[in-house]
Amino acid sequence: MATLSEPEIFVGRDYGAHALTIGPELVQHYAEATGDRNPWYFGPSPFGGPVAPALALHSEVYRYGGWYLKNIFGNLHAKQEWELFHPIMVGDQVTTRSLISDRYVKRGREYVVNEVTYLGPDGRLLMRGRTHQSFLMDESAQGTVLNKERQKTPARKFEIGTVPFIEELPPLPKTVTVEMSQKFSGPSKNYHTDREQARQLGFPDIVVQGMLSVCFLSELLTKRFGEGWYCGGRMVVNLVNVLWPDEPLACRAAVKELTPEGARQRAHLEVWCELADGTKTVVGTASAVVL
Repeated sequence: MATLSEPEIFVGRDYGAHALTIGPELVQHYAEATGDRNPWYFGPSPFGGPVAPALALHSEVYRYGGWYLKNIFGNLHAKQEWELFHPIMVGDQVTTRSLISDRYVKRGREYVVNEVTYLGPDGRLLMRGRTHQSFLMDESAQGTVLNKERQKTPARKFEIGTVPFIEELPPLPKTVTVEMSQKFSGPSKNYHTDREQARQLGFPDIVVQGMLSVCFLSELLTKRFGEGWYCGGRMVVNLVNVLWPDEPLACRAAVKELTPEGARQRAHLEVWCELADGTKTVVGTASAVVL
């Protein structure tokens, strides 16, 4: 039996800290990888000078090693949570810290939740992310974990809009090419950038990184709520079906309720990404302050 002194992936295990500077080259790379070229990123913004995209550090969690389970065959990013508290300006120094905040079993998979906190140079909490990564419990699994027809079955259908919407945001159309996936998830070869690597892990094609669709939703919410997304935005989404390269995607959000928050209001939304045939790849909720 493992003890807490051994490298077991236990709840509370700390993976240390990273310090980095948010330079203009990082912002430019984000813009090229996502297609999000908001002028706030490169010039004046409501916060003064250029502000980094809200999720510019989307994949910081994957820069921390040692928190994946041993069996990586068929592993998938299953769920993502974000809490935004304060904008990160271009040129800011940020320190991130990683720890395991949960570990659980669900429908034949084991999940590890890695929580990353983002702090400014004065110790201010900027944002928090929780990444739920799922792993097959059957270590003998081989072949293809899932095929492209799986997500068209009734079991993979998800309903949106069970209550009337107050406002529907204009859809944000995206199509992720192989080159775009490589830009976002590279430069190394992995199952998000290389078909052979994807096949070795049980997938028939490149698996577009789930965090990319999450960034698309952040782009949509930034366009609608601006400062109210950067300062107080929240998102909890499930990555329910795989997005493959070259599939036209519509990223969508709709306000279902407004609640008071001091002198302001908070908009509560359903958010989702769907293919042309209506198949959902991401479903969840978000909220932002209405200024």
